Amino acid sequence: MNRADRKIEGERQSTQPDRDAQAARVVTLIEGDGIGPEVIGAAVKVVEATGVPIVWERQLAGRAAFERFGNPAPEELLASLRRTGVALKGPLETQVGQGYRSVNVFLRKTFDLYANVRPVRSFRGVHSAFKNVDLVVVRENTEDLYAGIEHEVTPGVVESVKVITEHASRRIARFAFAYAERHGRRKVTAIHKANIMKLSDGLFLRCAREVARDYPHIEYDEQLVDAACMRLVMNPQGFEVLLLENLYGDIISDLCAGLVGGLGVVPGANYGENGAIFEAVHGTAPDIAGKNVANPIAAILSAALMLEYLGQAEACARINEAVARVLRSGRTLTPDLGGKATTEQITAAIIRNLD
Repeated sequence: MNRADRKIEGERQSTQPDRDAQAARVVTLIEGDGIGPEVIGAAVKVVEATGVPIVWERQLAGRAAFERFGNPAPEELLASLRRTGVALKGPLETQVGQGYRSVNVFLRKTFDLYANVRPVRSFRGVHSAFKNVDLVVVRENTEDLYAGIEHEVTPGVVESVKVITEHASRRIARFAFAYAERHGRRKVTAIHKANIMKLSDGLFLRCAREVARDYPHIEYDEQLVDAACMRLVMNPQGFEVLLLENLYGDIISDLCAGLVGGLGVVPGANYGENGAIFEAVHGTAPDIAGKNVANPIAAILSAALMLEYLGQAEACARINEAVARVLRSGRTLTPDLGGKATTEQITAAIIRNLD
């Protein structure tokens, strides 16, 4: 693939669709469960404070939808997502070992949101074990063990199926390299366990290597998933873009969040060819729901990624800088960050710091 071809490919996969940035855009809004309405409400206030014209189409999902419609992903929600092509979503309840299937997984597969992206960076003012962390986790989002294909072979014996395809592996590898190129990243690291899973992870690696040859200006290396975990907690500054299968990506993205202060300060995005869902990556935290103490920063930063996707890069940058200023000052922090501020207070502080 020559440079012109790479440019076309990068534009095709760009997180900024070709739309009129000045026209009001309709966005599906899924408040979620637990603390979801509080943190998503905060994100909506910050987005509206930027002046970007957004029309919110509110929909239910998760437990709230199940209690009202008997379905955690009702047709009204799916129809809205088909119309708008973009959503801002709060955390949804997923019961452990029982109950309905994960709505997050269902939505990603239904709309082929194949690329999960989590930018992870240090903030001055947030206590963490490391400084100057600035990496991005790019995770394949549609297959592997995380897809939840499993069945009971016989009582007491359950089989889970790990499916890795050339199509999905090549697609996510190309996304990772195109992302690195667009954002000035110099290195992509593929994470795997191909020494044991020689066929499945081996296929993933072969696809990554083939795509890497189309990007000779970007350094490419590979690490075993266990070794990568060790290196991440010893020298995370050695990573820039991490390319992973679905299950490894789910685990390592949370590990990386722990390097910079936790899931409360890390945004998330799920991209497909025809749409995207932006979400806070933390849980529903039912123990603090309704108490006005939840940290809304992950949701606010996810909303900033949404604005970038909608062609509003300046508004995205303003939000990111406002969040950084508030955290750096240390005067308005929620309890999880060592402060006493409420959700409303930190939201107001971020709005005040918007330039």
